[in-house]
Amino acid sequence: MNERRYNGGIDHLRSTERLRRLEVPRVVELCLQGMDAHSVLDVGVGSGVFAEEFSRRGLRVAGVDINPQMVAFSKELLPEGVFQIAPAEQLPFEANKFDLVFLGLVLHECDDAQQALQEAGRVTRQRAAILEWHYRNDEVGPPLGHRLQSGQVQQWAMQAGFNNVETYPLENVQLYLLNISNP
Repeated sequence: MNERRYNGGIDHLRSTERLRRLEVPRVVELCLQGMDAHSVLDVGVGSGVFAEEFSRRGLRVAGVDINPQMVAFSKELLPEGVFQIAPAEQLPFEANKFDLVFLGLVLHECDDAQQALQEAGRVTRQRAAILEWHYRNDEVGPPLGHRLQSGQVQQWAMQAGFNNVETYPLENVQLYLLNISNP
């Protein structure tokens, strides 16, 4: 079992304090800025917090998670969405399926983060967005040894074919917007 993976409950993921720290509406707003998005894939959908916000903004939502309980919860939360059990490294969708692929606090849990970003690049038409904890010791989130350094995320993104990486440091998390250019 991967020691980096979250194995806690859904209630913790949806706690008021956690939602405040994640700045969910602000993150979604930044993910969508400057693009005409109609569909999103939420990789590591968890308790559906971000999927729910994307849906509120009119996007068709799909999500994957390796935890069957999280997938079941997301299906109940958003019955119009498409949710499946799958790892970030093997997304069960055809190429260029989504306008946006969102990886919210999941890249640091992946067995192969580089492969996860390559898969995100494969299934997006426009952009991938990565939300991760800052690389610092904090009272919330994973231990420092599980967090990703900004330079590493940017290097993986470029290796996965994203030609432009923008970073947005928020109070508790870091958002990376990865854009691709279509020929």
